[in-house]
Amino acid sequence: MGDITTLLARARDGDRPAFDALFQRLYPELRRLAHARLAGHQRGTGMDTTVLLHECYLRFLNAGSLKPTDRAHFVAYASHVMRSIIVDAVRAAGRERRGGDVEHVTLDTAIAEAMAQPHEELLDIDRALEDLARLEPRLAQVVEMRYFAGLTDAEIAEALGVTDRTVRRDWEKARLLLAHALKG
Repeated sequence: MGDITTLLARARDGDRPAFDALFQRLYPELRRLAHARLAGHQRGTGMDTTVLLHECYLRFLNAGSLKPTDRAHFVAYASHVMRSIIVDAVRAAGRERRGGDVEHVTLDTAIAEAMAQPHEELLDIDRALEDLARLEPRLAQVVEMRYFAGLTDAEIAEALGVTDRTVRRDWEKARLLLAHALKG
């Protein structure tokens, strides 16, 4: 763990080889995380685990500055980046499916609209999570870390500086609020 913390500190200071070493060191864990995040969404995104992970790496590089202070924060931030990549891919696929820049013609498609699409559900979850983040930022972080990153309650507690019990309460509250938001 000390090695990862040192690499994070050097990477935050702009040391690119340290960032590359950090990403390589955490690659197996991030790959597992990417695979879990894509489960059930691959068809809507058109990407696989490797593509997601490499896109995550590129977004880290393009961001310019790295803020996480330890492994848990880094993994939590990576889960947020992966969520963003998946949602962007689903949105792009939706635009393409609807013809991209082609002129749209309205047809009577009540039956097609009534059938829920998995990628549309992901976008609904993303919108609900954004609303939750505006109201209760920590609850949204707990959901991201648990649902999108697959972190345990203990890892989330460490990353957020709260107790495991608080994380469990936050998870239950977030689940109820998101379920309510997704009903409407």
